[in-house]
Amino acid sequence: MPQVTLKGICLCGTVQYEVIGDPQRFYHCHCSRCRKSSGTEHASNIMMTSATLVFSHGESRLRQFKPPEAKRFSRQFCAECGSPVARFILGWNAVVIPAGSLDDSVPIKPQARIYWDSRTDWTCDGDTLPRFPEGPPNLLSTTAEGRKGE
Repeated sequence: MPQVTLKGICLCGTVQYEVIGDPQRFYHCHCSRCRKSSGTEHASNIMMTSATLVFSHGESRLRQFKPPEAKRFSRQFCAECGSPVARFILGWNAVVIPAGSLDDSVPIKPQARIYWDSRTDWTCDGDTLPRFPEGPPNLLSTTAEGRKGE
């Protein structure tokens, strides 16, 4: 897929960003951290490789949170409204975008539900997306350690 430009904004409009890159993955993640950080049954994230992330407004209002025991999980959000926004993942040379923060149409559709074994008993279950007990085997990494997303 050719490179695309996606624009996003937080709920209050303080933080605005643009990502240019190659959309590779679009997953609904059911891990406990994504559930807690989104306040719902799953987080819907797009991963773009070879990507550039630029904040056009509100970069000084960005905050980050990473649980001390987490290897890869982190969250970047607006300090004013708490909305999650895109973040760069150094180890993967990729940008993770909370799909709900985008103003633009997404050029790919959700591809799978990951960390399905961590789902709640009230999770919606009406689609035919593939389900992976943990991360899918090719989550931008080929090592077992790279698949332990939580």
